Amino acid sequence: MKKFYRVIVNNPRKIIVLFVLLAVFSAVLKGMVEVNYDMTDYLPEDSPSTVSLDMMRSEFEGGIPNARVMIRDVTVPQALEYKEKLLACEGVEEVMWLDDAWDILQPLETADQDTVETYYKDSAALFSVTIAEGRQVEAVDAIRELIGDGGAMTGDAVSTAMATTGTVSEVRVIAVFAVLFVFLVLLVTTTSWAEPVLVMLGLGVAVLINAGTNLIFGEISFVTNAAGSILQLAVSLDYSVFLIHRFEECLRRTPDPKEAMVEALCCSTSSILSSGLTTVIGFLALVFMQFRIGPDLGLALAKGVAISLITVFVFMPVVVLTAQKWLERTRHRSLLPSFMGLGRIIRKIMIPMVCVFVVLIVPAYLGSNANSFYYGVSHIYGEGTKLGEDTEAVEKLYGKSDTYVAMVPRGNLPLEQELSDALHDIPQVKSILSYVDTVGAEIPMEYLDEEVLSQLVSENYSRFVITVDAEYEGEETFALVEEIRDTVRRFYPEEAYLAGSGVSTYDLMDTITADTVKVNLIAIGAVFLVLLLTTKSITLPVILVLTIETAVWINLTIPYFRGSIVFYISYLIISSIQLGATVDYAILFTERYTEFRGTMRKRQAVVETIAAVTPSVMTSGTVLAVVGFLLGAVSTHGILSQLGTFLGIGSLLSLAAVLFVLPGLLYLLDGLIRKTSLGMKFC
Repeated sequence: MKKFYRVIVNNPRKIIVLFVLLAVFSAVLKGMVEVNYDMTDYLPEDSPSTVSLDMMRSEFEGGIPNARVMIRDVTVPQALEYKEKLLACEGVEEVMWLDDAWDILQPLETADQDTVETYYKDSAALFSVTIAEGRQVEAVDAIRELIGDGGAMTGDAVSTAMATTGTVSEVRVIAVFAVLFVFLVLLVTTTSWAEPVLVMLGLGVAVLINAGTNLIFGEISFVTNAAGSILQLAVSLDYSVFLIHRFEECLRRTPDPKEAMVEALCCSTSSILSSGLTTVIGFLALVFMQFRIGPDLGLALAKGVAISLITVFVFMPVVVLTAQKWLERTRHRSLLPSFMGLGRIIRKIMIPMVCVFVVLIVPAYLGSNANSFYYGVSHIYGEGTKLGEDTEAVEKLYGKSDTYVAMVPRGNLPLEQELSDALHDIPQVKSILSYVDTVGAEIPMEYLDEEVLSQLVSENYSRFVITVDAEYEGEETFALVEEIRDTVRRFYPEEAYLAGSGVSTYDLMDTITADTVKVNLIAIGAVFLVLLLTTKSITLPVILVLTIETAVWINLTIPYFRGSIVFYISYLIISSIQLGATVDYAILFTERYTEFRGTMRKRQAVVETIAAVTPSVMTSGTVLAVVGFLLGAVSTHGILSQLGTFLGIGSLLSLAAVLFVLPGLLYLLDGLIRKTSLGMKFC
């Protein structure tokens, strides 16, 4: 390693130019990375709803209705005019209204009232609109301009459009505040006014390179776009700070700056790499999720931490050496107090804290697995948002409603009529738009106009557009999806398809709940294995993983005791992120404890370790917490907001576990650690 590091420190100009060019090039590439805000796109390609959607797109021009648009105070003729105007809006593929289900030239009083009130009620018209994939923003803007503030619209397409426009501006705000806070923390915790500038420079270069190289994925999810850069910033902060502090220590022993830097790099490689490796592995556990937002976020974050490590070992040494005189001129006394007093206090209370910790393990684990969940996008925007208000207005008049589309092989009209009758027998089914319902099984298809026929029948399939009285998700909705699927398969066991918002959410629930145990076990097992190899101890990996994992469980059990409903995606992602991002604190604490135990008794080693480690872990922990709370407070996107809140609380819980519980565990198990560890010599 010394030869490699000597090459680094002897070629400062080449390395600085290389990284600056990479950063500039990546900044350009960053603008070319597309962001996907549609969660259903990340379902496995072989999930039933994904297969159904692909088949329907190949057979029919129009997709599945994904928006409900309500216009108040209109007559039937005016509603028909609005239907034509909606069809003319950019990005709108199809609009369904009462005239598709009933001959409106006939008196409405003679029609089935359930069918009428599905589309027209109290002088308000409700349209089922199909918006093209990737055109949500333009379509929603055009529809909003058409219907004005008096109208209302809701649905998956509207939610996606809001996420697309709102998240971009929110991410910028979060990034600005996060950078300012990180810089402020560094000013307080470092001993040179120049050091924060150098650290932020290194972090900025790493973040830019990671953001630009995301182009290799083609596109990234909205979760990765919103959280990726600030998470990379927060979890990579310690690496540069640790290297600079090591360099300053080595410089006192070795007058030659280049040799001092080589020594600092050799001394810090093991600890920085083990810390970074556990973080990378924690993030890579997300790759094993079937729900593809996990791999999307996991790969981007793992790549980001890896780039941060390369930046620390290659770019930062030459930057620090180049700016060494500036560092010395701006040197100042530490602004932080000595933490020896805190160490003595924790030494007195560490045994009771361990007792509390042990008592909490089981209820925290059980509570974390007993939460109620949202799986889809229907609750992403709450009451305080425009979408939330519109959703409430539509549901107040028309109730909960969703649209499913079933597709069955064409050619057997009597059997289609039997299927329609069976579907009508399901209480939640409000209306069905199909050939046999709209035209009649007794009328041959040859008598129909091709344009009308193409909406109901394709070359190979007949389509049933089913309006149901149900929410987009929930136990009752999932039971309804199963009932409709079973009903369709009863008549068409060989080949039938069902799609819709509720159907996709059902598959989403089915997919991501299956991921939970697998992802958590992989994350825990991989981190345990890395710790086993780096600590050369059997007991230390158990202690460290149990400490952080219990903090994760406590974090996830808080919503259960508060009676809150959790977005399952946030729940699943935070399990791996909190473990990967905060196990570093436990590693650093344990390394310093075992180092001090080589020369002092265990009680004094606890105090010295707390005094030495607290500035570092508090810096990293508070930055990660503030970044999380910023994401939670600023983002109106429910999943991102909840993920941020989880991250903020989880960081503080991990920090508390490391400072108040881990000392007691190491103290009590000191003898066992010594017996089960290789090459560990305690005095």
